[in-house]
Amino acid sequence: MPTLEKAAMARSNPARLNPLQLRTLVLLQAIAQLPDAARLTPDGDTAILAFPHAHGDHFHLGDATVLGRDATGLENQNVWNALARKGLIKCEWPQQIALTPEGLAYDTGIADQVLHKGGHH
Repeated sequence: MPTLEKAAMARSNPARLNPLQLRTLVLLQAIAQLPDAARLTPDGDTAILAFPHAHGDHFHLGDATVLGRDATGLENQNVWNALARKGLIKCEWPQQIALTPEGLAYDTGIADQVLHKGGHH
């Protein structure tokens, strides 16, 4: 990969998240926006209160449809640990997870690839 491409990639993904970590962060960010699925904690984090329930090979987050294959990181301890090490979440596997302000604001650049809006899939 040429140096300019590597530099652009580092800017667009400064925490160097792998694809599974990026997809998981997108989903956590989307869940944090749903009424009754998250709440602000006293220390400024956003605690996730509930994960969506899948039906068939997908589930819904607000007006978006998510394929089950894009959500495997939600139940993966290694992904939670990696996101916590990078300061994007705080967690106690598997009981609780909260997005830090940095995690909530992180631009993954792939939300449109994971959150399918429009018709039912």
